[in-house]
Amino acid sequence: MLKEILSISGKPGLYKLINNTANALIVESLLDGKRFPAYSNAKIIALEDISIYTEDEDMPLKTVFKRMYEKEEGKPAINHKESADVITDYIKSVIPEYDADRVYVSDMRKMIQWYNLLLDKNLLNFDEPEEEKKEE
Repeated sequence: MLKEILSISGKPGLYKLINNTANALIVESLLDGKRFPAYSNAKIIALEDISIYTEDEDMPLKTVFKRMYEKEEGKPAINHKESADVITDYIKSVIPEYDADRVYVSDMRKMIQWYNLLLDKNLLNFDEPEEEKKEE
């Protein structure tokens, strides 16, 4: 689900990977649908590779989105522009074990904004089978 959804440092919103060329990725903005090349000098990360700090081990963003989806019963979350206290209380209700010292309000806002954007674009799919690593 989140493998082809990208965050590009310095650019707002999220981007869908369209094609991979020799020196750039062709991406499409989820906000306005415009396509452009994203070059290797930009910090590009797939949402699948993002996790948040918790008191135990890091929690993948997919798990965070799944908890938000279940809490909201498939509806949008609160607005990411709410006050810092409202944002913090919301994240605390979704992820009570998050590490308050290392997860900033700006990160929380981004998670909520991304969740609402992916939900709006119908890109949240939690039915994909989890890849399990079997050790023998």
